[in-house]
Amino acid sequence: MAGVTLTDRNSPPRSILFMCGMNSVRSPMAELLARKILPAATFIASAGVRTGERDPFVDVVLAEEGLSLAERLPKTLEELEDDYFDLIVTLAPEAHHAALELTRSMAVEVEYWPTADPTTVTGTREQILAAYRDVRERLKARIDQRFGHKSAD
Repeated sequence: MAGVTLTDRNSPPRSILFMCGMNSVRSPMAELLARKILPAATFIASAGVRTGERDPFVDVVLAEEGLSLAERLPKTLEELEDDYFDLIVTLAPEAHHAALELTRSMAVEVEYWPTADPTTVTGTREQILAAYRDVRERLKARIDQRFGHKSAD
């Protein structure tokens, strides 16, 4: 369930935080995909509720899009440099509950985008990569739907 809409949905928020459980798969993917679509002036970050480890499958599926996390490591909410965002997009139930608790007394929009956790998939390397690609493609479509196609200049 989305929070109260405080921003004009016809213009992108000035700052967006993507949150998931450990900031190692879904939220860093969403962060980089959003950076590709949104104006450079939009501040975009990602964080996890708990400490996570870098996931090499994320590097592979982002590289297929010409994107890279470079030396970036997973971050928790406490490690963020800024703590105010116009919009927080949560990608996992744990992150959504944490965001609602965090923003209880703040005027921040919180949107929940339920996103599958590809780390639960087993099988061959190709089957696992297919799950990560599916998450990437779903995030890309959702980001484009929510933030893309806004300016028809």
